[in-house]
Amino acid sequence: MRVPGRFAAGLVGVSLLTMSGVSAVRAEDPVEDMAILERLDALRRIAVLRAVDKITAKRTDIEIETGEVVEYGTLEIVVQTCHKRPPEETPEVTAYLEVTDIPPQDEARQIFSGWMFASSPAVSALEHAVYDVWVIDCKAFAPVTSDPKAEKSP
Repeated sequence: MRVPGRFAAGLVGVSLLTMSGVSAVRAEDPVEDMAILERLDALRRIAVLRAVDKITAKRTDIEIETGEVVEYGTLEIVVQTCHKRPPEETPEVTAYLEVTDIPPQDEARQIFSGWMFASSPAVSALEHAVYDVWVIDCKAFAPVTSDPKAEKSP
């Protein structure tokens, strides 16, 4: 069965909107669909991770913007992307993480690269002797831009 291109593009748009935590009705115009997707890509996404040092039993919540590198102990954590479902769906937060262990007297090695799920942290867990890290939330914000109208004085 062949799916018309316009309909298929709309399905992709609705899927991406749903995955990104934004609920919207598909626009009739494919150009408008693309504009919606571009606005979603422009959102700043911040993953909230919880990290535990198993030796000291200290718990820390870490907010990491996508693409940013954060150090926690000997770990270097990068969040590539994160998504949160809209409130009307089954709650789920997912994040794609890359974690590198950099011991003081040894070479750096990547110990985790993959998706983590807030509802099931054990499905894709970070395995480290000293640290536990898991995703707890994903926040999306509009990018901060200067408004040319606001800069002009009356």
